[in-house]
Amino acid sequence: MGSEALDPCVHCGFCLPACPTYLATGDEADSPRGRIVLMRALERGEIGPEDEGLVAHLDACLGCRGCEPVCPSGVGYGRGLEAARAQLFRSRGLPALARLGLSVFRSRPLWRALFGAGRLLRETGVPARLAGETRFGFSMAMLAATGDGRIARAEGAGASEGASVSGSPSVVLFRGCVMEGLFSHVNAATRRTLVANGYEVREVAGQACCGALHEHAGDHAGAAALAIQNVASLLDAADWIVVNSAGCGALLKDYGHLLGTADGARFGAKVRDVSELLAERGPRPGAPLRLEVAYDAPCHLQHAQRVHAAPLAVLGAIPELRLRLLPGFDRCCGSAGIYSLLHPDLARTVLDDKIEAFRAAQPALDAVTTGNPGCLMQIGAGLRTSGLGIPAVHPVELLDRSYAAAGVYGKEGGSDR
Repeated sequence: MGSEALDPCVHCGFCLPACPTYLATGDEADSPRGRIVLMRALERGEIGPEDEGLVAHLDACLGCRGCEPVCPSGVGYGRGLEAARAQLFRSRGLPALARLGLSVFRSRPLWRALFGAGRLLRETGVPARLAGETRFGFSMAMLAATGDGRIARAEGAGASEGASVSGSPSVVLFRGCVMEGLFSHVNAATRRTLVANGYEVREVAGQACCGALHEHAGDHAGAAALAIQNVASLLDAADWIVVNSAGCGALLKDYGHLLGTADGARFGAKVRDVSELLAERGPRPGAPLRLEVAYDAPCHLQHAQRVHAAPLAVLGAIPELRLRLLPGFDRCCGSAGIYSLLHPDLARTVLDDKIEAFRAAQPALDAVTTGNPGCLMQIGAGLRTSGLGIPAVHPVELLDRSYAAAGVYGKEGGSDR
């Protein structure tokens, strides 16, 4: 079932301090090595998929893969978890809330309608007023946080998508469902900053959800169906496929494994996080932004994709921006796709230490930046409900603001607003 990736585990315990759920609960069964014992028992039939304790502990895993880089034996925990959840999915299916969520993401008309309604509600200001510590209040804060990043954009200028010089490296933007639905301002900033750094950005129709939520839930067939659609639409559309969502990027790069096809592997090899492409071209510097900014590393960018330096290079292209790496910057925020909806209490517990680090920062922060929509919503909601009033923004938004202030877009013409 793929659990051979777990075979190198010698139960040394190096993974324990890197596991957010173990730190939150102190329960060995909520640690990577404890879950490995459960996954092996599930594969051997010693514990059945009907065992509620086993299911609870495996469901409670964030899937952040923070245990992998600290493991001295090279255990492929993520692969093992993927296989175990697929076995549980085949035997048990999913809870009603998870089934509903995945069904929405399988249908473009459904998620476009859902996120369209979310945008309309967000623009009324009601979610910001209803933000609070209750489960409902926190969900409203998450929706309100999707609009916070727009304050990072300078007024006026925007690069024309047609401004690239002929012969530039071409990229097609993977728009994503949550990114297109709630973070269109990040997609716009991604286009502008890429063009400003010498890329030709192409738009291609026929894209679907990446399938990451389905794969993480064990719905391999659902994820594969979406992947096949994306491969058909995007594989030969440009030199590179660029993504600005860390969770999407991790699975897109892994389409070769997901589909087991040559086209899937070729697709995965062409995928780059936007920070990787920008870093390859410099990126060109912008105007000074005198801001105190904390960078928070998305799990699926640092642990799954092993991209560490590129986001820092993007932020380093902004003169006078003071970049901070606070305690716990490399630890999960508790979002993990739909995890924060299914396990809100544990997700909030995981988030609390991070929020306290932001609160304790001196000088006080002007913004927190991270490259994943779930993290932007989770962290943004935590900042909002804690009363800190600090926005959570994507790194390309800060670079976009710096470029606009420098007149980069004015020089290259056009406005996309």
